[in-house]
Amino acid sequence: MVSIFLPKLMEAQIDALVRAGYYSSTSEVVKDALRLLFETKKELKTASAVELYKSGEISLGKAAEIAGVTVVEFKEILASRGVYRELEVESTEEIDEKVKNRK
Repeated sequence: MVSIFLPKLMEAQIDALVRAGYYSSTSEVVKDALRLLFETKKELKTASAVELYKSGEISLGKAAEIAGVTVVEFKEILASRGVYRELEVESTEEIDEKVKNRK
């Protein structure tokens, strides 16, 4: 659950939209507002995708999807921001064990 604090007038406007039937709840107003924010300010989508990826909360593919670019393009975005991916290197024994378990 996220708690947000809004100016009283903004809260009143949101409540008015719900009462008027434009939205079913305050949550729906906020979701629509955020959707519009990310649609109009694409750099915020990219910034959020980079931060979520850096923190390990999402995969590279999911981050690219959020940013609205290909995985290759997202890798370029990461590099341009000085973010380098750490690749897990498996030992020969680990690879052999995985192959053995697939049979």
